[in-house]
Amino acid sequence: MVVVTGLGMVCPHGDDPCTIFQRVLGAESAVHEFTGNRAKPVAVATAPFDEARWFSRLQLTGVDRVSQLAVAAAQLGLEDAQIQGTLDPERTGVYLGCGMGGAAAIEAAYLSGARSGRTPPLTIPAFMPNAPAAHIAMRFGIQGPVLTYAIACAASAVAIAEAAKAIQSGAIEVALAGGSEALIVPGVLQAWDAMHTLARFETGSVASACRPFARDRSGFALGEGAAFLVLESAQRAQRRGARVYAEFAGSGISCDATHLTKPDVRGQIRALNLALRDAGLRPREIGYCNAHGTATSVGDVVESEALGCVWGEDLAHLKVSSTKAVHGHLLGAAGALEAALTVLALHERALPPNAHCPEQDPSCAIPLVGPEAVHAPHLTAAITSSFAFGGTNTVLAFRRID
Repeated sequence: MVVVTGLGMVCPHGDDPCTIFQRVLGAESAVHEFTGNRAKPVAVATAPFDEARWFSRLQLTGVDRVSQLAVAAAQLGLEDAQIQGTLDPERTGVYLGCGMGGAAAIEAAYLSGARSGRTPPLTIPAFMPNAPAAHIAMRFGIQGPVLTYAIACAASAVAIAEAAKAIQSGAIEVALAGGSEALIVPGVLQAWDAMHTLARFETGSVASACRPFARDRSGFALGEGAAFLVLESAQRAQRRGARVYAEFAGSGISCDATHLTKPDVRGQIRALNLALRDAGLRPREIGYCNAHGTATSVGDVVESEALGCVWGEDLAHLKVSSTKAVHGHLLGAAGALEAALTVLALHERALPPNAHCPEQDPSCAIPLVGPEAVHAPHLTAAITSSFAFGGTNTVLAFRRID
């Protein structure tokens, strides 16, 4: 059995798990306007982060924000688990998801090259996608597998699934599993805007721009941040008297193999069924789903149909919400942040609301949590879904431990 003994988060709602979860339960939106060099603002969710708390000026040389966030969240996770003095460096791993790497570093390099013909010499190590995992390994002396998964929106969910498998197989004892993303820079925002996936909003209404499963949804708000779960075997956790948040019950990973950007119902159904089978759970035993729910016109409908097909007559026993409505879409780090929130939902037996949905789209016929958090005294199992560009579908299942 693999259990979650620590949570580390640096995200748009802060860096304390209890505070973050309470703000999400209260539907407190962290989404705001970003203009940059654009004439028209876009909706984003940035993380309040002081790099000086974590790095000296010398240490910051050649370290992109994506790596800074990752190191901070990893340290918070290790501290939360109270595990650092017990780690065997060679039996500890880092499993990290990152969709785009050091976006700020690569944008700065392009701008510098265009203006002066010179590129900062540390551009490559700053923007390479595996830099965040490498910096974590160096900071904490981790000498086991240090792996990076670049699978768009499913990256950190896959990282968590693979870390759990490594512990189950005996390859490692402990894993820092999660993801990091920091892409709130003008060039990246312009590229996403060109795909017509970003939420539209009227002046003064940016906080509610992302409206998953709502009739009038128009897309997502890009977010940034990092989140990690500390995973270890239940036996190891028990031996050291660790506090356990939840059991990692299982996972399901599939590929649509149909289209690069358009989701497929059959692929998501496969991932959902695989996760249930791996966890040994029946649909009616799952009380909550933290949905992928990007508030795109096609994505929310496909996800709703997949849940309806798998749950069937048991759909009424499930409650669904997408927390992206308040913290934005963290792309490569989305799966990790939403996994942490799902673990907290189990631990606290409280379901985050599906915010900013005054009228549910009839095409999204799933039982949503509603605009306010719900106390769930009988919640024993939950899932979280991550469905990526490229067609990779990942579902993680967690079980409550009393």
